Amino acid sequence: MKLAEALLRVGDLDAAVEECRAATTLQPDDGNAHLQLGLMLMAKQDWRAAASALREAIRLEPDLPHAHYSLGSVQYSLGNVAAAVQSYRRTLELRPHFPDAHYRLALLLRVAGRTQEAAQHLEAAAAGGVPQARLFLGNAYQTGQGVEKNLGLAVFWWMQAADLGQQTAADSLSKVRRQSLSSESPKQHRLEWQKAFQSYHHMLWNDFPDISRPSEPQSLGKVLREQNRAEEAVSILLKECFTLGEEAHAELATLYETGWDQYVKPFDKNILTCFESTASDGFIPAKKILTRIYAKGFGLEADIPKAKALLNGLPKRDTQLLIDELRLN
Repeated sequence: MKLAEALLRVGDLDAAVEECRAATTLQPDDGNAHLQLGLMLMAKQDWRAAASALREAIRLEPDLPHAHYSLGSVQYSLGNVAAAVQSYRRTLELRPHFPDAHYRLALLLRVAGRTQEAAQHLEAAAAGGVPQARLFLGNAYQTGQGVEKNLGLAVFWWMQAADLGQQTAADSLSKVRRQSLSSESPKQHRLEWQKAFQSYHHMLWNDFPDISRPSEPQSLGKVLREQNRAEEAVSILLKECFTLGEEAHAELATLYETGWDQYVKPFDKNILTCFESTASDGFIPAKKILTRIYAKGFGLEADIPKAKALLNGLPKRDTQLLIDELRLN
């Protein structure tokens, strides 16, 4: 088995499989050896042989969660969806906290039209940190598929997915930011997404029960900054920034230019990325901040043409004030 693992590491899959077969011949009652053989056969996409090895592993050791999980994947690849569902269910009986098993089961249940049960497993997978599960759960809350429609929760789960680098979730957030800001969007859609962002900002307070909630909407990140809770403050401010928090933009603009002790260096790239994202989606406060950054060359080379281009779409009064302040004539 050790030789098989070494061969696998150097990329000789065929030789690794042969060593696994040798191990199961020498110790035919070792369930883990059959499991490893099954996994290597899966890597070769030899689904039928993999299924045989995994079934033998389960016969010898019925309570191996990973054997049932892997068999579910093999059954799906063989086109046997019902058997795959059964394998994933057995996996979760043996190990209830198995996010990937919840996610794969959810996908199969969605295909079968069992959207409510699928959403329950997506919740478990999303809470367990599966990026795709967070994306699909956000989609489910957007459309009301298997759950009660809730745009605030859609934003919440897309943000959770984007935090893990899920680009499609970040794209979904950009799309709804544009819808909430564009005069070409139906008024109802604009108001729905603006309300969803406000709802998301309200949800952020749930993780800070030690802080009294204000009666009026207020930036949680700003409150955390005032309390000198640096790491939490910056993280929350960025979340509020990406969801069109005007106070958060103002706080981050200050941090971008001045830094914050040892916590944030001036001209932080993450802050700049946030401004660029929301400005490109049409958020006027972000466009004004970026105009100043490009005109003054804060953290990058000054670019007057780019600064002037950002003035497009701004109210005339704001445009003139920026032109005068930054001497863009």
